[in-house]
Amino acid sequence: MISRGFHLLSLACAVALLAAVSGPATAQEKDVLKNLNLPDISSYAPPHGDKSLASGTHGDVTLSAQLMDRGADITRGIVWRVFKPEPGADGKLPMVASAHGGTAAFTLEPGSYLVHASYGRAGATKRITVGREPKRESLVLDAGGLELDAVLAGGQRIPPGKLRFSIYEGKAEAGGERALIVPNVKPNTVIRLNAGTYHVVSTYGATNAVVRSDIRVEAGKLTEATVEHHAAEVTMKLVREDGGEAIADTSWSVLNGAGDPVKEAVGAYAPMVLAEGQYTVIAKNRDRIYQKDFAVEAGKNTEVEVIASEASAIDPEEGAD
Repeated sequence: MISRGFHLLSLACAVALLAAVSGPATAQEKDVLKNLNLPDISSYAPPHGDKSLASGTHGDVTLSAQLMDRGADITRGIVWRVFKPEPGADGKLPMVASAHGGTAAFTLEPGSYLVHASYGRAGATKRITVGREPKRESLVLDAGGLELDAVLAGGQRIPPGKLRFSIYEGKAEAGGERALIVPNVKPNTVIRLNAGTYHVVSTYGATNAVVRSDIRVEAGKLTEATVEHHAAEVTMKLVREDGGEAIADTSWSVLNGAGDPVKEAVGAYAPMVLAEGQYTVIAKNRDRIYQKDFAVEAGKNTEVEVIASEASAIDPEEGAD
């Protein structure tokens, strides 16, 4: 009897102690995120701990995304990131879960979260609330695709290896500069972007053959844009006679019609892509300088021979100016 009474007393004490420690349930905290100004999505903290990010016994939420309102679900290519809505001590949003693919399912502790879906360069953020009951949330990215290409005047194809694009924000900043979004885009590559107007710069070669244009991307559509370059490939060489062998160890300077430097090169041959127009080429070999004026016609690749003769020679001091 003594032993049994001791165990009953111990059990009663344990129950009383547990009730004292637990205390009454607190009221639900006021939602302070109603007017939250979301930080840039790059400001997040990586998840910590060895606990599975998308597992548990709490609330289930299924996330899906569409390019446009009432559009079909995107089935692949999405990067999902789930954040706690309050920045940590380092000022970044703690990331609690992530997934790749199309529609994604997460099991999270009940509470409020920020969900970001990125699809290429397109993305959207939404605040969700996870409870005990399973639920679905959908994000409309309001995005489309942009595929770029360029041709020469008359539709002549440009070698893809000599063609690149850069995509900028459509609206210029206060100083006239535009924010670069995607650099060094190869032709015929689909870039996923939020709907809007973008400033596209097409560069043929590496000199002055540049075309700029504003292009509109529409949600749920692939925009295919082709720009036209008025330029040609030019190869310069210094020879002693027409059709002669190129002279090695030659330094080249190309000036435009206004006399401004355009390109410099060294070697027996000086290949480059130049925009349509008038030019002057200066070739220096040892202590002699030679000069020739020439024109570039759009789409007409050509070879420019500079004759190393007294007729084309210029005064060294004049050539240096």
